[in-house]
Amino acid sequence: EVQLAESGGGLVQSGGSLRLSCAASGFSFDAYAMAWFRQAPGKEREWVSCISTGHGSTHYADSVKGRFTISRDTAKNTVYLQMNSVKPEDTAVYFCAAGPITKWPMRDATEVEYWGQGTQVTVSS
Repeated sequence: EVQLAESGGGLVQSGGSLRLSCAASGFSFDAYAMAWFRQAPGKEREWVSCISTGHGSTHYADSVKGRFTISRDTAKNTVYLQMNSVKPEDTAVYFCAAGPITKWPMRDATEVEYWGQGTQVTVSS
């Protein structure tokens, strides 16, 4: 059974930091690109960042570039999203996603094969 289990969400003050984790199981983690998406209330789900397999090339949405860092630990089958200098507009449910490397760069929800259940991040002003 495929599972993507996010953790690390919560309430943080504006300017603070938070690290999200996503533990993957049930598929070949090494062969999949990983990504984070987010969805704020009343808005469509939007892509945040993605990381490839191997040397781990990364891409970021302009809204988070320079503040967020995506990384992956192959030994732990886990992908992370380090969120620094957070802003109230970062408030959303954050979803971990996996897609075959043939879909690289994975920036669109239609390219995702597996989704996590989401973790809430709330940034207070």
